[in-house]
Amino acid sequence: MDGPVAQAVARRVRLTVRGVVQGVGFRPFVHRLATELALSGFVGNAAGGVFIEAEGPPGALAEFRRRLRAERPPLSQVTGLTAEEVPARGTGGFAIRPSEQGEGRTQLPPDTATCQECLRELADPADRRYRHPFITCTHCGPRLTIVTRLPYDRDATTMAAFPLCPACAAEYRDPADRRFHAQPVACPDCGPRLTLVRAVDGTGAPDPERVTGGRALEAARRLLAGGAVLAVKGLGGYHLACDAADPRAVAALRARKHRAARPFAVMCADLATAEGLAEVGPAERAALTGPHRPIVLLRRRSGTERALAPGVCPGSPDIGVLLPYTPLHQLLFGLPGDPPGPRTLVMTSGNRSGEPIVTDDAEALDRLAGLADAWLTHDRAIEGPCDDSVVRVTADGHELVLRRSRGYAPRPVALPLPVRPALAVGGDLKNTLCLGEEHSAWFSPHIGDMGELAAVRAFEHGERRLRTLTGVAPTLLAADRHPGYHTTRWAREHTAGRPLRLVQHHHAHIASAMAEHGLTGTAPVIGVAFDGTGYGDDTAIWGGEVLLADYAGYRRLAHLAYAPLPGGDAGVANPCRVALARLHAAGLPWDADLPCVAACQDTERQVLGRQLERGLGCVPTSSMGRLFDAISSLAGVCHRADYEAQAAVELEAAARTAWSERTGAYRFTLRTAGRPGAARATVLETAPVLRAVIADLRGAVPTAVIAARFHRAVAAAVTEVCVRVHRETGVRAVALTGGVFANALLDQECADLLAAAGLEVLRHREVPPGDGGLALGQLMVAARAETAGSGR
Repeated sequence: MDGPVAQAVARRVRLTVRGVVQGVGFRPFVHRLATELALSGFVGNAAGGVFIEAEGPPGALAEFRRRLRAERPPLSQVTGLTAEEVPARGTGGFAIRPSEQGEGRTQLPPDTATCQECLRELADPADRRYRHPFITCTHCGPRLTIVTRLPYDRDATTMAAFPLCPACAAEYRDPADRRFHAQPVACPDCGPRLTLVRAVDGTGAPDPERVTGGRALEAARRLLAGGAVLAVKGLGGYHLACDAADPRAVAALRARKHRAARPFAVMCADLATAEGLAEVGPAERAALTGPHRPIVLLRRRSGTERALAPGVCPGSPDIGVLLPYTPLHQLLFGLPGDPPGPRTLVMTSGNRSGEPIVTDDAEALDRLAGLADAWLTHDRAIEGPCDDSVVRVTADGHELVLRRSRGYAPRPVALPLPVRPALAVGGDLKNTLCLGEEHSAWFSPHIGDMGELAAVRAFEHGERRLRTLTGVAPTLLAADRHPGYHTTRWAREHTAGRPLRLVQHHHAHIASAMAEHGLTGTAPVIGVAFDGTGYGDDTAIWGGEVLLADYAGYRRLAHLAYAPLPGGDAGVANPCRVALARLHAAGLPWDADLPCVAACQDTERQVLGRQLERGLGCVPTSSMGRLFDAISSLAGVCHRADYEAQAAVELEAAARTAWSERTGAYRFTLRTAGRPGAARATVLETAPVLRAVIADLRGAVPTAVIAARFHRAVAAAVTEVCVRVHRETGVRAVALTGGVFANALLDQECADLLAAAGLEVLRHREVPPGDGGLALGQLMVAARAETAGSGR
């Protein structure tokens, strides 16, 4: 139909599409769809999403709206679509318009692993992007780490420094091309350039002479094959890399980083290499090869000594494995026909101990001097740091995110209740920020531990950046109650007239689990919050808590028996001392045949004994994390910890080797504490468990069996307490949360026993159970308190 009749029936509609619709090829998709349906109009980006005006016959417009959702680009997500009819204009053609500024919010996609089409081009000698380390398209590549502001256009990214060559510009303008309006698009003629900088022998300082382009990559591969440590600039920061099969290279990296035992992540050249190192099931395979490409914790296979140096992950039953997620990574392993090189590379964060990941090139040459033998860098700036994410797959096949960063941030978390614009600053360990408004919350990428000035600067940069990218202007702040937290101090200093709500640590953990499961808080849950440290209402260190909680408040129903923690948080690095303090609290002697006693020198025991007798420098703790430390040392597994939770990780590793056996379980004694007529709580007494461990040690029971019996004892005690609470209150839902539940054995055993008892179990999936998920709970509790306070 054409002419006046067509114009008479034509209608025009203005659509606003919200969700992950920028940086994913949505505008090119709309352009192609409208052209196919012979619609006229335009499409463009705005701060609130993608705007579209489409004109044509009603049937074509209806088909257009249907296919917008059904055939959207693979990386996009449509969370809202509104339409209003506007007067028809009778114009022809369909165009992509310049972006509009204004109010509103869209959702930027995370950085995404290189797609298969780009990988094919990367390895094709006939393709003009053959061996181009920055190959990308609308379906893959950097997004979050290069964007400077929204709307998402090339001039709002760090790619603005690279004008398009004629060939790339033609692709960018061609609606039929896969790179149509792909903002990071580039080629060897117009894109970023690689540079290799060597360290001067004897000083570690960067050599002024540089190698660029393809020669830089060739030199980098030779260095890795020769046992060097290489600083490699990735998507969200620098990595320190070396041949994971070379014991000397791994030992050198450990010595330089002052990292004695903490496991290194391993990047494998391909899935087959990963399967040779570890057990890879369907869920693990999906996580390894999906667009997020996190580090996946996999069970190590036996007989991998030749493929993996013993120093890569000593004492751990798991290997943290990831596959290449950038073209540069692919090229480091080599293309067909390249000289053979390492098939596994250690890929650990490029930083000094306790500092955030390095992103700036000049800072990398300074801060990583002495750690790296050379730097493989490039001139595409990283706008915001983004470390690798870490996941594990649970026994029932679900993915559990332990560190939520690259590939996940800034994807929003849906909230079960609307919240006012609010900022939650998280904790001091594994810090992650969270901004929320209405029914959405946005986590920052992983920031890390807040003990260094550099980490505080990274925190402040992350807070500003998160506000810029989400458009949330917080009118409420939330922080942990701990008076010594750097994050809490920062929040107090930056209220700017905004109310600040301090949230109890374990209440926040439970609220985080509730929010992830979409609970509105109209009914409480039984929250089992087990971790290392949390500031309690009585100023003790909590961490073995069972709370009856909703967003409005909580009641402490049960907890682990208190024991002194000598040296407070500083004592955590010495599980043997924690074990001796537990024995002291239980009235058990420090007999010389006990491993934890033998691990301490005579003078160390004498000082510790006086300290415990007088209560000097000792803080009472109910921490389950510290009990795991104590049992690990008492059983002879780990006496000194080089990294957080090392003793617990190695105890879990020991338990796994005997888990399939009928080991039985130790048993906690449950007693009721508190004055009659006052609030009373169940206390889990540890003395029976300690006595049983000692008896097994003297009976030559294998360490693995002792570890398994302890894990089962904790799960049995959790179940017994929760069943009691259910009978008393009628509450059936149990939330398992806190960093201790990163322990796969304990998490699964608790879930199985609770489910067998007829209780509903809430476990974390996309929000970390540890302090990386804390800010979400702070946000929900603070928002609920403000709503209640205002009478809403």
